[in-house]
Amino acid sequence: MGRARRDRQSSTGAEKWLNYTRIFIGSAIVGISFNLFLLPNQIAPGGVSGISTIANYVFGFEPAFTLWALNIPIFLLGVLLLGGFRYGAKTLIGTLFVPLVVFLTRDWVVEVSDPLLGALFGGLGVGLGLGLVFLANASTGGTDLLAQIVQKFTGLSAGICVGMIDGLVVITSAFVFHIEMALYALISLFVTTKTIDLVQMGIGYSKVAYIISSQEETVQKALFDSVDRGVTRLVGYGGYTNKERAVLMCVVNQNEVARLKQTVKRADPYAFIVLTNASEVLGEGFKKR
Repeated sequence: MGRARRDRQSSTGAEKWLNYTRIFIGSAIVGISFNLFLLPNQIAPGGVSGISTIANYVFGFEPAFTLWALNIPIFLLGVLLLGGFRYGAKTLIGTLFVPLVVFLTRDWVVEVSDPLLGALFGGLGVGLGLGLVFLANASTGGTDLLAQIVQKFTGLSAGICVGMIDGLVVITSAFVFHIEMALYALISLFVTTKTIDLVQMGIGYSKVAYIISSQEETVQKALFDSVDRGVTRLVGYGGYTNKERAVLMCVVNQNEVARLKQTVKRADPYAFIVLTNASEVLGEGFKKR
């Protein structure tokens, strides 16, 4: 029992340091992407960073100082609603570190004068960074923290929440800059939301196969032997015959789909197979919880 407790403590400690590493790396990626691709091209794809881009253009304010000034009340709101001090401590790192990176890299220059390229690579970098931070159950402050608050109470994905909130800033940028810059900002925002979801759910989609066969026992045994995947028997009823039929459900990785179809065809050439995507599968044989 003592050894098991030590193993759990060791695992918890390793996960804690992994989360803090994600926060620092993710925050750095967000800050650098903002400075290299978004700010020079006057692209404001939402969030406090978008507000700081607008403030820099209109008033000449240093973006890092704007980020620090606006993040404080949002951070306090997050501490109250999302997990207390422990959550607030992790988010505080991102809240302070992103503006610090923006300030330290303010003189870095990448010759990307095409706004489309700036929008694409800026959105990709910001999405990658935010995705890493979200994996650590933290935030970089600003409207992505508001997005996590909305996600907690609505159950929507993090990417959709960021998109809804930051869209308001994009609309504002259309009036401050030009309508074309707002359209580029929408492209960047779209890339950001998709990248966040990609980081959180993984790049590999699994497949769920629903198999209807009159030889369900033969098909089930063949799947066990050839594909080495578990099978769940569901109860279905034929719409025409109204008779009870077994429906076999099997989850496989993408590279196992061809083997599954061949195995079922050999076991029952007349079997009916329905394949659908599963964006995330947690459990034995797939992603660890």
